[in-house]
Amino acid sequence: MLSIIIPTLNEENYLPRLLESLRRQSFRDFEVIVADAGSKDTTREIAKAFGCKVVKGGLPAKGRNQGAKEAKGDLLLFLDADVILPEDFLTKAIGEFKKRDLDIASFPLIPISEKRNSLSQILFDFFYNYPLKIFEKKWPHGAMGILVKKSLHQNLKGFDEEIKFAEDHDYIKRASELRKFGVIKSTKIFVSLRRFKKEGWVKVGFKYAFAEIYRKLKGPIRKEIFQYKFNHYDEEN
Repeated sequence: MLSIIIPTLNEENYLPRLLESLRRQSFRDFEVIVADAGSKDTTREIAKAFGCKVVKGGLPAKGRNQGAKEAKGDLLLFLDADVILPEDFLTKAIGEFKKRDLDIASFPLIPISEKRNSLSQILFDFFYNYPLKIFEKKWPHGAMGILVKKSLHQNLKGFDEEIKFAEDHDYIKRASELRKFGVIKSTKIFVSLRRFKKEGWVKVGFKYAFAEIYRKLKGPIRKEIFQYKFNHYDEEN
């Protein structure tokens, strides 16, 4: 069984799209756990209407960990609330995961855009997707979607809730040091551009570039360098 875990905070505009894409999947042996950090909108009601289990969350790392504690599946899929899954995503992802005998995996990211070969797609490919695939063994990374065996998650003691930024990259790095990591090639995840529209491409790019250098030199970011706020994005795609 697969347990899909989604941390949320005021996601009434985005969560329905993700849950609708899950409803359309041909693979059906899954549960959805929404770890909510105290939404003031209708996020919790939407989750319950779709048949999700709602648990108390917090910042993303805490929400993922809380959801994992309630998970019944032997596989966990952590997703951000503002992503959409293509048709047959679960069938393809789990099939490749098992065929390659992986323990943890991440996915290429495709921006939700009306135009193909858009600038946003080129930037995603050049700065994330291509390096992710080319340096799969030496640069294990993942964001917005992580598929992992529950036993490995438990071995890692989950996401480090003290990390202030890029806790997902730290999670994959620690996992890859213990078990087999891979990038799923057979499918991808469609992601919202709201964080880039809100903060700007240059600022977001600088944050992640700085985080990479910081992690290499000093380890995980445990200080409030960026004053991170969970879901402070106001704009639509």
